[in-house]
Amino acid sequence: MPREKGRKVVASNKKARHDYAILDTYEAGMSLTGTEVKSLRAGRASLVDAFAQERDGELFLHGMHIPEYTQGTWTNHEPRRTRKLLLKRLEIDRLIGKTREGGLTMVPLQVYFSDGWAKVEIALAKGKKTYDKRQDLAKRDAEREIARAAGRRGKGMDD
Repeated sequence: MPREKGRKVVASNKKARHDYAILDTYEAGMSLTGTEVKSLRAGRASLVDAFAQERDGELFLHGMHIPEYTQGTWTNHEPRRTRKLLLKRLEIDRLIGKTREGGLTMVPLQVYFSDGWAKVEIALAKGKKTYDKRQDLAKRDAEREIARAAGRRGKGMDD
């Protein structure tokens, strides 16, 4: 069977970009069981309450929901189990250092398959305040209105 090529996104965390200011991103592998991989290949996963945390010098992903595989037997996995993240030691040390530094957290942005391997995109993020979120929404609305006006002008539908 030929190996998959490219990137197939399984799940993305849209709310993370709204709630956090993304400072840096890292690609990490995940330690998964067979039924978890099959469930992911079926396109079933949720990153709603997920976060990464350090324990004993290693990183773990908490709260990610991968539903049980429907054709699985008694060997099926637990849907919200803690999964180990696979990164290089230098990257792990850098992430741990920055989170201990203060005010930063590790949030998963996407789960995807990269050339057949299950990966998760982890972001080093800082929580946004309510007024920051409002400013972002206002800025996005203004840009959308400018683009709309430019589109009308380009089509000759100017008022």
